[in-house]
Amino acid sequence: MNTQNGFAKHSQTDAIAAMQRLAETQLSTGSRLAYVGLLLFASTMLAVVVSLWMTEPNLPARTQIAFALMSGIGIAWMGFAIWVLRHRRVMLAGHRQVAGRMAVFFTGLFVLGAGITAVLSRAPASIAALLAGLVMLGVAIAILRSASHQQSRLHARRDQLQRELDESL
Repeated sequence: MNTQNGFAKHSQTDAIAAMQRLAETQLSTGSRLAYVGLLLFASTMLAVVVSLWMTEPNLPARTQIAFALMSGIGIAWMGFAIWVLRHRRVMLAGHRQVAGRMAVFFTGLFVLGAGITAVLSRAPASIAALLAGLVMLGVAIAILRSASHQQSRLHARRDQLQRELDESL
């Protein structure tokens, strides 16, 4: 019986080690390329916006504010991509939830600006921008909810496995 208990504890230790290795695996090549693409896209967007902003010193205040906000958004997405690439590990649903929150926040800012512009100008283009922003905000909220649900499921599964492991020891 002692041998069986020793074997069971050894198997559990192996299982725990295997789960830890699985949790610490590197990002897949496809994921890494996607985050590099995000970094390049955000960097390019930032370079274009800052170039336009710096070469046109007499822009109206609202345009200066818009360029400042777009620059901040570009820097935030660059920071997110660098964070994921720097850790080089699968972060389960955590990084998806961070990206979802960023997308909801930034799209919300866009909708707010487009809404103010649509109310003040009543131009068809500003109303179209508002409607497009509302669609993008709906998609961003759906992505955030999906990421939150996935993370909740993973936490519940982790807790269940921990309880089972505690009971077996």
